[in-house]
Amino acid sequence: MDINFQKHLPEDFADNSRVWIYQAGRMFGLGEAFKLQEILNEFIQEWHAHGKKVKGYANLFFGRFIILMADESETVVSGCSTDSSVRMIKEVERLFNIDMFSRTNLAFIVKDKIEAIPLSQVKYALEHGFLHKDTLYFNNTISTKKELEENWLIPVKDSWLKDRIPSVA
Repeated sequence: MDINFQKHLPEDFADNSRVWIYQAGRMFGLGEAFKLQEILNEFIQEWHAHGKKVKGYANLFFGRFIILMADESETVVSGCSTDSSVRMIKEVERLFNIDMFSRTNLAFIVKDKIEAIPLSQVKYALEHGFLHKDTLYFNNTISTKKELEENWLIPVKDSWLKDRIPSVA
């Protein structure tokens, strides 16, 4: 599995560009991914804040994560423009019958596959060797492009999970 996602991020966006990550409840199929990319492209073309065009970016990563990014160096994203992005993601949920807002399933790379594990089962997975302290974890709590580049895909031991799971410390 090629985990070098950074090569797909826009180079001309500021490091402090705002980022939103939506994790799908399942992988998008190939046909769905093509349709989804059309929806994301259309949204970015029409994304405005206070009547000004937002310099935006949207893409599907690893078949499971929608990443939205706004470079606010020219146009600051307002509440209304953020709401429009949430409406678009809710429409994606409806069109593809897929959950995009569950925060209780955490994603990891296990044996070159993305595995989603409910938070309530992470400790069990660690204790029984399904996950290890060095297992790569998708840290969807990041909020800037720089954080995305450096801290989105990190070992469990370097994530917020280390404080919740004693066996990882």
